[in-house]
Amino acid sequence: MEKPRELNAKKEDFSKWYLQILEKAELVEDRYNVKGFNILRPWLMEITDKIYGIWEKELKNKGHKKVLFPTIIPEENFEVEKEHVEGFAPEVFWIDRAGNKKLERKLALRPTSETSFYSIYPFWIRSYLDLPLKLYQSCSVFRYETKATKPLIRTREFLWIEAHNAFATEKEALNQVKEDMEITKKVYHKLGIPFLFFKRPEWDKFKGSVFTFAADTILPDRKRLQLPSTHYLGQNFSKPFNIKFVDENEKENFVYQTCYGPPISRTVATIISLHSDDFGLILPFFLSPIQIIIIPILKKGKENEILKYCEEVKKILQDYRVEIDKRDKSAGSKFYEWELKGVPARIEIGERELEKKEICLFKRDKREKVFIKMEELIEKIKELEKEIEENLKERANKFFEKAISEADTKEELERKTNFGFVKIPFCSRDAEGERCAAELKDICEIAGTLYPEEEKPKNKKCVVCGKEAKVYVYACKSY
Repeated sequence: MEKPRELNAKKEDFSKWYLQILEKAELVEDRYNVKGFNILRPWLMEITDKIYGIWEKELKNKGHKKVLFPTIIPEENFEVEKEHVEGFAPEVFWIDRAGNKKLERKLALRPTSETSFYSIYPFWIRSYLDLPLKLYQSCSVFRYETKATKPLIRTREFLWIEAHNAFATEKEALNQVKEDMEITKKVYHKLGIPFLFFKRPEWDKFKGSVFTFAADTILPDRKRLQLPSTHYLGQNFSKPFNIKFVDENEKENFVYQTCYGPPISRTVATIISLHSDDFGLILPFFLSPIQIIIIPILKKGKENEILKYCEEVKKILQDYRVEIDKRDKSAGSKFYEWELKGVPARIEIGERELEKKEICLFKRDKREKVFIKMEELIEKIKELEKEIEENLKERANKFFEKAISEADTKEELERKTNFGFVKIPFCSRDAEGERCAAELKDICEIAGTLYPEEEKPKNKKCVVCGKEAKVYVYACKSY
């Protein structure tokens, strides 16, 4: 089967290919008449719900409880923590009218929910017995994105999870940051998404935090995409929001806090981008809305026998999500459609399969067909389930390894930023480094220092200012 004419080659033009996949596989409708807002269609939402389920299971296993706060945040909440409001002010959507009536105070569509959660925490936290408090919500957030928008990757409304945690001690809070990173590793290992963890430089940390760690990946166009980030907030929010507790000695203390933000929309975008090919999506069994599609290839006079055989096969595979495509369409058009949607396994059943009591199995990841006896069917499907998952991980990891390089000069850095992450010697992570980062802004951005921390440079000079390099940082082009 030739490559669908509607799709550009992924390697030749990733951006066009990506938009075509979203359209042709019926994942996203981008013709909604508000810029930066898209409609997520049923097939994509089925995948999205499964990703939410994986992440929420991990959070609940670590003691988090699910809540849902209002979408609206009053303006005065933002004004409590100065640095935080300054960081988000340019991105906030404001509501100032209801019907024909002007509101007495402005209301914001949540860009993030620290100020929403923490305005209520003083009512819920009074004693050490109320701690730790580990809550999360699965929701959408709104940010007035001024850069070029791209569905799922950079939009003005996107899906995510945000966890907001409070602890009695700094040690517990720091352990939570590590736990967040472990959850990220576990989820992304299952999804086959490679990434690096970075400690963000001072000038790029989450506004209001003490420090930020973030997981970044590289998409096929070799640009960085930020994925989950976890932030140690210290007491930067508990003091202005007056979140205090009485300890065992009846002494009053401010809590220590963290927050964690897994981006669901960007995770879906990454799965589409890394795992799919010129023929459409490729999905692991556990994510695909339909895991096995059965295509009857009807022969005149034997229609009923072939359909009955298809039902028998479906019954054998009842532990999977299986459908029989009985629509009045050609077999070729059905092959094209389900391959485009990324269904992991396709079973073709016609006169030949009926007579030989076998099935023709199409493996989506390798695009190859094998013939299987009925008695081997369950065993072969189980093998394929594991095989596709491992193949996707291996392909993504090989690509990612090639997207990391090193440079010791600004000229070398400029040549290599089109290929992904570039490890460079750098002067510092503070104000001095910020000045050097600003000089690189037309070439790349600084993602941060790798975590766990690497050895410090020896006899190396900062690629920008030429001073002694104190750290290695990773530079890249970014979304």
